[in-house]
Amino acid sequence: MNLRRIDPGKKRVAILISGRGSNMQALIQAAKAAGYPAEIVGVFSNKLDAPGLDYARANGVPTAARSHKHFASREDFDAWIDAVLEDWQVDYVCLAGFMRIFSNGFARKWSGRMLNIHPSLLPLHKGLKPQQQALDAGDAESGCTVHWVIPDLDDGPTILQARVPILPGDDADSLAARILVQEHRAYPQALAMVARGEAVFP
Repeated sequence: MNLRRIDPGKKRVAILISGRGSNMQALIQAAKAAGYPAEIVGVFSNKLDAPGLDYARANGVPTAARSHKHFASREDFDAWIDAVLEDWQVDYVCLAGFMRIFSNGFARKWSGRMLNIHPSLLPLHKGLKPQQQALDAGDAESGCTVHWVIPDLDDGPTILQARVPILPGDDADSLAARILVQEHRAYPQALAMVARGEAVFP
């Protein structure tokens, strides 16, 4: 495989997606800046028709895709992903709407090198539909959290958070849209912190 190396000083990052990958797009665009400390060397999806793959290719980023349905177990699928990441010589992995739960072995192997973004102020509202969870709880604010990935879902140490007020009349969609704006700012900032060594897995 032809491994791209823009700058030997930059950290090599792969992004995992399952859909349009709007946070992936934000990371790819951020990494184009000359002073950004990371380069995006590959995008992987478990959905062969994920729209984000087209965006990555259009921006010169290598891609790989394989359905988890083609594997007998979660561990087998994770082993295939792991082989792709090793082939890309990845320093860090960013999850951007990757709708799969990893096996404990995979999560442990990449511990301290894998980041995720979640649309809530963790530890509040883990799991699915966190925006609706925040509304149902009567919270005054919500936001997003970039965190280290560990085997427990949405439970890794926080790297960075961005806060968003919950407005009168908000529904889950309107709140999600405002949080997403902050996600697109927070994720590139958090990755830059990690790549520079300013944020370290505890």
